[in-house]
Amino acid sequence: MSSKTIAAVAGALLGSALLAGPAFAQNAECGDIQKTLQSRKDLVAKANAASNSKKKMTPAEACALFGKLQANGNEGVKWIAANKEWCSIPDSFAEGFKADHMKVAGIRTKICGVAAQAAKMEAQARAQAQNGGGGGGMLGGPGLTGSLKMPQGAL
Repeated sequence: MSSKTIAAVAGALLGSALLAGPAFAQNAECGDIQKTLQSRKDLVAKANAASNSKKKMTPAEACALFGKLQANGNEGVKWIAANKEWCSIPDSFAEGFKADHMKVAGIRTKICGVAAQAAKMEAQARAQAQNGGGGGGMLGGPGLTGSLKMPQGAL
């Protein structure tokens, strides 16, 4: 997944989180969603910072971050469904939040698939290295996991 895609999703999520501010000010209980929205905003900021950083997230780190975003979205969707009428939550916000949540779920599935594949490849490489490299590298040598000895004597 490219950093542009992560940044675009993160920006969309942040935009929907910022729209929520005044819509929940009518009742003390209606303000409860603010904690979820702030957490979402923080997670999106973390994703944006990582996509703009020279040190990119590993697939496993991205999977964990999007897992947290998905859990946050589950909590938000559930809360919105339970309190939509009481807190006069606009349909547009509820639908936008749910759509963003579905995007996060799709992206998380892809990122976690990449992370699982990377972990599998790393495990295979470790196993191959422990088993002597399975035939060696180019020219019959030990390959990238071993060392090439320089010939001794006059050259």
